[in-house]
Amino acid sequence: MRYSRFGKSGYNVSSLGFGAMNLPNVPLEQAREALNYALDHGINYIDTAAAYRNSEEIIGECISHRRDEYFLATKTGARDYETAKAEIERSLVRMKTDHVDLLQIHYVNYVTEFKKAMDIEGAYKAALEAQREGKVRFIGISGHRPDLLTKWIAKGQFDQILFHLNLAQPFALEELIPKATEMDLMKVAMKPLSGGFIQPVDRAIRFPYSQDVHVTISGMVSVKEVQENLAAQQQEVGPEERQELEQLAVELGQHDCRRCNYCSCPLEVAIPDVMIASRFREKFGLLPKGEGFFQRQKDRIVGCADHDPCKEKPICEEKCPYHLPMQSVIQKAASFY
Repeated sequence: MRYSRFGKSGYNVSSLGFGAMNLPNVPLEQAREALNYALDHGINYIDTAAAYRNSEEIIGECISHRRDEYFLATKTGARDYETAKAEIERSLVRMKTDHVDLLQIHYVNYVTEFKKAMDIEGAYKAALEAQREGKVRFIGISGHRPDLLTKWIAKGQFDQILFHLNLAQPFALEELIPKATEMDLMKVAMKPLSGGFIQPVDRAIRFPYSQDVHVTISGMVSVKEVQENLAAQQQEVGPEERQELEQLAVELGQHDCRRCNYCSCPLEVAIPDVMIASRFREKFGLLPKGEGFFQRQKDRIVGCADHDPCKEKPICEEKCPYHLPMQSVIQKAASFY
């Protein structure tokens, strides 16, 4: 396991972090085994959020007795002071701890959301208050718009930044990561498999591992998955492999979707997942989770071409801040059926 100084926190953090979002999907004893195995084998960063169903309770039940062995990060999706304050207090109770090491203002993708959260009566006020009371050590922000996140962290109000970084979404490399490095922020990359689409797993994990980030969070749910992720980081990435991975990321990232979710589809097509998976699916195929997604979305994707309101001007494309050709990608995806 590689360890490094975690930005301005000074903590010696493991390069692989345990993402607990999917633990509610498995039996409690399986979650317990995975979490404790991770701690036993050097993982010391645990990530969750108030919105991840009972993920926080699982952490409290399974590893709260080992609280001094890990850096604990959670998130509040609230934008106002009162709701955020209540979420912070509830998170502490759920995880059976008197403090979290990191509280992130969660999933901020719109300028209006950011302004509301940072308002005088916003969620940021609750985070600062909890920090003064010793309930929160550091404050961060997460989101899916690397261009906006770059501007927001430049204001100097955050200690940490959480962003997508994988072979199909390399966009944080352009401005966000260099700015975070300049400001000595804690840099945490999420979704190395893009939510279960990217394969092979070892290559997917090694791409963010090769970049200028402190921790890569992987959403693991079993001892086997922890072992698989640990094995991918056993050896450092050399210059030749790094160049190969970066070239592949340029190719696979040509869809240009940031998963900001500005688009909305009347047929409920999960447009970002289709966009991001599009080039990877053509080149490598998908993991079982990705194949399952496309089977569940089949009727919606196939129906896209015949949806009358979108024939002249697709609704999704009008809302996209990057002006991407989403309709044509969705319709091409239909050909896989």
